[in-house]
Amino acid sequence: MTSSAMNAVLVDPPIPALADAEALNRACACRTLDAERLRRQLEGEPALAGLGDEIALTRPHLFSRTAVFITPAQRARMAAIARAVQEVAALPRFRDAAIARAPAIAGLEFGPRGVFLGFDFHLSARGPQLIEINTNAGGALLNAALARAQRACCDEMTSAFAPSGDLAHAEDAFFAMFMAEWRLQRGAAPLGRIAIVDDAPAEQYLYPEFRLFARLFASRGIEAIIADGRELEWRDGKLRHRGQALDLVYNRLTDFYFEQPEHAVLRAAYVAGAVVVTPHPRAHALYADKRNLVALSDAHALGALGVDATTRATLLAGVPRTVAVTAENAAGLWAQRRELFFKPALGYGSKAAYRGDKLTRRAWEEILSRTYVAQALIPPSERIVQVDGAATDLKLDVRAFAYAGEIQLLAARLYQGQTTNFRTAGGGFAPVFVLH
Repeated sequence: MTSSAMNAVLVDPPIPALADAEALNRACACRTLDAERLRRQLEGEPALAGLGDEIALTRPHLFSRTAVFITPAQRARMAAIARAVQEVAALPRFRDAAIARAPAIAGLEFGPRGVFLGFDFHLSARGPQLIEINTNAGGALLNAALARAQRACCDEMTSAFAPSGDLAHAEDAFFAMFMAEWRLQRGAAPLGRIAIVDDAPAEQYLYPEFRLFARLFASRGIEAIIADGRELEWRDGKLRHRGQALDLVYNRLTDFYFEQPEHAVLRAAYVAGAVVVTPHPRAHALYADKRNLVALSDAHALGALGVDATTRATLLAGVPRTVAVTAENAAGLWAQRRELFFKPALGYGSKAAYRGDKLTRRAWEEILSRTYVAQALIPPSERIVQVDGAATDLKLDVRAFAYAGEIQLLAARLYQGQTTNFRTAGGGFAPVFVLH
């Protein structure tokens, strides 16, 4: 495979106002976070008292003090890509192929779509580039609070930008999404109890968000608990936690197909249709398996699926060319490795992902022994921030939280190193604002 073949995509004209947002991101190091306002946003109820201080102490790099700017055209392009992916995922031939290569549990269809799809983008001169999709994307509630805690850095900027989503009604939209999932499987039946499920949830980096979700549900009359996936019980035809029956599971596990022995109980209840689970194994197969990016970035494959010309153009311009790593193309991919990024097909959180120009022979052998894809390398753009009084360049990506093909909120992640890590001074989640 040649380098030109790897990067052959239909490229739209450059986004006209890109230079405006890029200039701000590269030159304006102002801090816009109002820490006291953020504390009030996080501690909106007595049960959450102290949460802001806890985050500052235990997760000092969760929130950046700097905002990220994009243009209206960039936001529109991300929205178009999210809708295009949704359209393709609904096509029978695409769906059947995705389900066929996943474990059998992905073939179950109970109705729910899956909450909080996360479309992760790098910003480039050719427009936003979709580098991957996640089905248990975390951070939406945290970022809604963060975005509402910003202040303009100067009078000139007061009316220059707008939020990337409806911040005043974000929690309402998120709650409505969970209720939509419930009704898709249970109709008009009442929803009584939700469990936010992960392994050792209190030890998870985004545990503060679990607490926020528990309060969100409770404030709207739905009992909510935070549960360890290993403590669930399957008894009397009900999924239970400490004896209490559960109606819906907000699934934050990274065992996407419930294959680990400690998740056998949740698997049994899900297979029996005894509990509504969202996001679920089917959503992972349709969206987050990185082998899907192979078809989404290939003109011939999209044509064979019957994708219309407009949707095809949107995807080819917005999804970096991706191929499966095989024994047949291994030599060519190794030769081109400096132009590529290698990712495990079922990976998450950038685990075992490799930038080609830093790839060792040992890592390459690991890649060949597993199921990987190679993606055309799209370097992240940068944001200048203040760290200890000095200007520092950090990398950034943009996450679009979406449901049913529509973006609910955008958030950026600022970092140093190969991938996002929440260990960078000045980095972490950053709100995204759209220039007028």
